[in-house]
Amino acid sequence: MVVDILVALGEPTRLAVMRHLWEHGETCACELMPRLGVSQSRVSRHMQVLRQAGLVDSRRDAQRVLYRINPELPPRLSAVLDAVMAVEAGKDRS
Repeated sequence: MVVDILVALGEPTRLAVMRHLWEHGETCACELMPRLGVSQSRVSRHMQVLRQAGLVDSRRDAQRVLYRINPELPPRLSAVLDAVMAVEAGKDRS
């Protein structure tokens, strides 16, 4: 399972999505598209990989799909995500 998370986070766009969710919380796919500079289908594909890895979940709100970090992520996997996000945040300070 840890390997699945690391593989999912190894792609730069997915890592950017996770960082956005980490910093801003629940977000609509429509907000991710311009922020990441990718199409709706590309966002959907990346979100599918993140969902399959257990990192995110989603819910429908009328026409929109809202994504968030999976609140039921097991503690050891949450610790892996915390560590990756800490490294990413540290890159901004360098």
